[in-house]
Amino acid sequence: MAMTFHCDIVSAEREIFSGLIKMVVAPGTEGELGIIYGHAPLLTALEPGPVRVVMDNDNEDEQVYYVSGGYLEVQPYHVTILADTALRAGDMDEAAAEEAKEQALKQLTNQSGEIDYSRAAIELAEAAAQLRTLQSIRKRLGSNK
Repeated sequence: MAMTFHCDIVSAEREIFSGLIKMVVAPGTEGELGIIYGHAPLLTALEPGPVRVVMDNDNEDEQVYYVSGGYLEVQPYHVTILADTALRAGDMDEAAAEEAKEQALKQLTNQSGEIDYSRAAIELAEAAAQLRTLQSIRKRLGSNK
């Protein structure tokens, strides 16, 4: 039996997940990082992308969440992910993410000068990360069939 630890995923609006898990994989600023029981204390920034949580059950089910960035803190026996925005994979809307990506691309190519380029770039990065998360979920589900 694998050792477990407590994990909380919290957005600015609400708590998304709280429970015992075996592992969490998150998109750190220096690349993906995996946390298991006994990991050294750590505080790191997160990039937009998927957070995978391996559950504490016999099947080792995996849940996927999207975070728009934030922080991950590792303490003994406890991991906390504080995200600006966090969504369950089932709550994500692929059509809306694709539309947001298209709108951000249009704004970035707009030559009128009446655009906040940094905001459009952030929106583009977030939409692209949501789409990558959905594609990752779809790929994982397809490979398990």
